[in-house]
Amino acid sequence: MTSLIPSSRSLELWSRFCSPVFHFGLRAAAPPTPRADTGDAMEKTYQSPRIDRSNIGLAGIILANAPNGASRTKTDHPALPMTAEEIARTAAAIAEAGAAMIHVHVRDAQGRHLLDAEAYRDVTAAIRAAVGDRLIVQVTTEAGGRYQPPEQMRVIRELRPEAVSLAIRELIADEAAEPAAADFLAWARRERVMTQIILYDADEVRRYHGLKARGVIPSGNDFPLFVLGRYSAGQTSAPADLDPFLAAATELGLGDPSFADPWSMCAFGRHENACAAYAAAKGGHVRVGFENNLWLPDGTVAPDNAALVRLAAGAVTGAGRALATADQARALMAI
Repeated sequence: MTSLIPSSRSLELWSRFCSPVFHFGLRAAAPPTPRADTGDAMEKTYQSPRIDRSNIGLAGIILANAPNGASRTKTDHPALPMTAEEIARTAAAIAEAGAAMIHVHVRDAQGRHLLDAEAYRDVTAAIRAAVGDRLIVQVTTEAGGRYQPPEQMRVIRELRPEAVSLAIRELIADEAAEPAAADFLAWARRERVMTQIILYDADEVRRYHGLKARGVIPSGNDFPLFVLGRYSAGQTSAPADLDPFLAAATELGLGDPSFADPWSMCAFGRHENACAAYAAAKGGHVRVGFENNLWLPDGTVAPDNAALVRLAAGAVTGAGRALATADQARALMAI
């Protein structure tokens, strides 16, 4: 089976370029050094030696942007992109700011969450016209209170996207759902669709491990996304919210050290950037954006998604990590 423990080659790369780094139970000896306090202890980031980008290969961090989500609208923020054209303009801005991937939701004529292959093709074409291949385009399978697993899987089979995110709590809610999900995930591997498995708590890390062990989720990269918090009013994440996910993975001793699964995280509220810095220092990758957070670290409203990406880019490079290009991310995920 696959695991989230890095290979010896991965450990060599991280020890050279990203100390200190957490790889599911493997921790570099040197503790992180806090920068000077900016007035908010939650917003401390960590300082490590700067990286020579010319030599890092695939060791850079995958910085993703989730610009809209399933439920927010322009009443939440006037710069929230909803149409294909608006999402394409956002894509251009976040690519310039340092993102390597965009996580896309599309809407119907009434602004409601939509899973539709043609709408996804339209937005993907608009993004490609704006940025070419400079971003991985990841679509969502989120149910959004409207869709069931057969519909969620059907749209991805019809679309054959470059990348897709899916929550095991939606697609594999119980044992009865496992055969259809296993067939779908095996198809995604054969079609070289990059899957990202969304995990909401430590128990889901354990369940993910069990599904991998039984072959329901096939071997290969899943780029797990740890969600630090919940989609609820007033939700504010903290860096320490990441620790239970990593502790669960360590507790499980996730398998074969010859294989490594990269992981990522997203967070809610104004401490999103502090969470990004913490995840980067632990060896993870980062997703930021209006889907989960509309605020800057000082509590003021962010002007746009690109502002959050620029902040995250600064945080992760301040933690001693370089930014991966989309092509480096594709190679890391073997797309």
